[in-house]
Amino acid sequence: MVFGLLQSEGPDCPANNQRVLSSGLRGNSENIMSIDCIGILGAGAWGTALAQAISTAGHQTVLWAHEQEVADAINNDHENPLFLQGVSLNHAIRATSVLAEAGEVDAVFLVVPAQFLRGVAARLAFVIASGVAVVVCAKGIEQESSALMSEVIAETLPGHPLGILSGPTFASEVATGLPIALTLATTDKRTGADLMEALGTPQIRPYLTNDVIGAEIGGAVKNVLAIACGITEGRQFGDSARAAIITRGLAEMTRLCVAKGGRAETMMGLSGIGDLTLTCTSTQSRNYSLGVELGQGKTLADIMASRRSVAEGVFSAEAVAALARQVGIEMPIVEAVDSIVNKGETVDTKIRELLARPFRAEAPRKR
Repeated sequence: MVFGLLQSEGPDCPANNQRVLSSGLRGNSENIMSIDCIGILGAGAWGTALAQAISTAGHQTVLWAHEQEVADAINNDHENPLFLQGVSLNHAIRATSVLAEAGEVDAVFLVVPAQFLRGVAARLAFVIASGVAVVVCAKGIEQESSALMSEVIAETLPGHPLGILSGPTFASEVATGLPIALTLATTDKRTGADLMEALGTPQIRPYLTNDVIGAEIGGAVKNVLAIACGITEGRQFGDSARAAIITRGLAEMTRLCVAKGGRAETMMGLSGIGDLTLTCTSTQSRNYSLGVELGQGKTLADIMASRRSVAEGVFSAEAVAALARQVGIEMPIVEAVDSIVNKGETVDTKIRELLARPFRAEAPRKR
């Protein structure tokens, strides 16, 4: 390829590293490919935090930023004041606003907002080497098509090994070295072992699953449910109401997961109940805090105008609701959030409608 990464201020980051390591994931008789250089596309809070953790673990890290000023701040001042204020970044991170420079690596992590994934992946297809693993860190469902992120990648980057990274994390905690656990989902055993070896550190504990759909559903739906939980907080309905939203929301999430071909038990893991619990209980969550402000009576337009970061739940609400109708399941909490943030209905109206729903069994009987 004509796009090199060898620049005086950055690390030597050759693609397609052929060094192999033995792995306990496969036993002593098998080897895994070494992932030494990682490209991270998206220099928002989560992308920057991932770059911090990965570079601190010793991997050469190239971080692509959409904004030139963000790349300059990371390279010159070793900080990202626009998206991760107050965190001193590892000097080894090299940021760039040229997408091609993040393509010649051993693995690419896509950390752009879900609604921009298709466009960025389509551009990446021109500069990424064949066989390079692609790890989607975006949590959402495409608004226009109701496609899962894995379905978007299958169309834009066919033939590349795919992973989904999800789970309960806040960027500020990851960036400052606090311990976390994540779900790494892939159907490719080789890719799973390679990525586990690359990601696993005393700070980051990845847990492997082959349920890609389940991991995606959990990450997408929890953002919508976090808005609902934030509304209950903004309305001062109390902790009991929030617990009810989390629990009934988990039931909705599980129904969608199973209807799309995922496994119900995945919803009991880090990418399901783990991420749901974190996102629905802390104002560090962009979606939860947005819901709080909605519950307090602020308009969505005013809330969004005051923010730089994307609250994925606003966009995913419509896509999740459409997908639920498509597969023939009920998701009343998701439908309520969609009506509030995308259809102009009032918070009070949707609360009354939810509370007026017919009483029913908590779990349908198995036939």
